Amino acid sequence: MSDNLKDNGPQDRARINVHEEWEVRHWTEALGVSREELERAVQQVGTSAEAVRQHLARR
Repeated sequence: MSDNLKDNGPQDRARINVHEEWEVRHWTEALGVSREELERAVQQVGTSAEAVRQHLARR
């Protein structure tokens, strides 16, 4: 299925895809972090949005 570019939210809201620019924009705004912080968190705990939220809350 192709991406719907009019949909501003991620396709799978439970996962973070740092390879899609629009998803990076969404998650950095939603989590209040920079791109670098988001990428570092995903690298450390994986793509689960909940795991990334928990990881960022501990910082």
